[in-house]
Amino acid sequence: MDRLICGDVGFGKTEIAFRASMIVANDGYQVAILAPTTLLARQHYETFKNRFNDFPIFIEKLTRFENLKMRKKIIDQLKNGKIDIIIGTHALLSSDIQFKKLGLLIVDEEQHFGVSHKETIKKIKANIHVLTLTATPIPRTLQLALTGVRDLSIINTPPIDRLLVRTFVMEFDGVIIREALLREKSRGGQSFFVVPRVSDMAFISDFLKNEVPEINFKIAHGQLSGSNLDNVIEEFISNKIDLLLSTSIVESGLDFPNANTLIVHRANMFGLSQLYQIRGRVGRSKIRAYCYLTYEQKNKITKQSEKRLKILANINSLGQGFSLASQDLDIRGAGNILRRRTIRRN
Repeated sequence: MDRLICGDVGFGKTEIAFRASMIVANDGYQVAILAPTTLLARQHYETFKNRFNDFPIFIEKLTRFENLKMRKKIIDQLKNGKIDIIIGTHALLSSDIQFKKLGLLIVDEEQHFGVSHKETIKKIKANIHVLTLTATPIPRTLQLALTGVRDLSIINTPPIDRLLVRTFVMEFDGVIIREALLREKSRGGQSFFVVPRVSDMAFISDFLKNEVPEINFKIAHGQLSGSNLDNVIEEFISNKIDLLLSTSIVESGLDFPNANTLIVHRANMFGLSQLYQIRGRVGRSKIRAYCYLTYEQKNKITKQSEKRLKILANINSLGQGFSLASQDLDIRGAGNILRRRTIRRN
């Protein structure tokens, strides 16, 4: 089996991963779950541990934050078959990783892995079952599914009482942003402020301190140490801070039901699927969520960027990830699906 599961954020892809993993583990095979970021790997590890707490299934995680002693122990346990489900980042693709009886590989958000990682995944995939989970498959992956090279399943049904995220595209306006953040704080919620680069954080940090001093915020990005990043995320999860200022590290799969306002700075610097994934960090409960896609000056935006932002702003129903990925395929092209190199149309 080599199946692509395409479903919107919060539509139940993780539930499919739960059930598939349980079946494979019960049959005596090992399961490897590949996540693009340490944050997502950590979240998957916690949710899988909680879900299978009452079952004799041994679960471990492997990321860049495990020390050498722990890493060696995990590698030995994988080789000896003591670990039933291993959850990790591309650290799982290292040449020193060997499985005793791998039966299922689950790849979460395949689009975030590089070419070399995907080549390694191809070698692993040869004799095992594979599930690929995504809300917005990249053009090449979607083309492979549409042409029948890979099997495709689409989850169309949204969770009960899920509301559409209201999306606004606008120039950066301090007054509107201040009002949006204070409105979210007043209703007991939390907010995200996402920037394209770490270098953009100083400007936004100063803006928040000077223009919205009522907001308590922390910074998160991939250059932080593992312990610092974990502490910041833990504070956000436990509602100790009002806002998380971050890079796109929060893009993939993270679940914060209390966060329902999102500001994206220089949104024109992100891709269409990437913006859709980022927007999926809010609106994961029964509360109406708001997304503000901001840019600095309209005359600096390319026609391509403007088209991407308009597509997002015009989405008027839930479950549009597959449709959006199809539009992305039309805009960018699929490239050469028979070669490693992907050629995109301008």
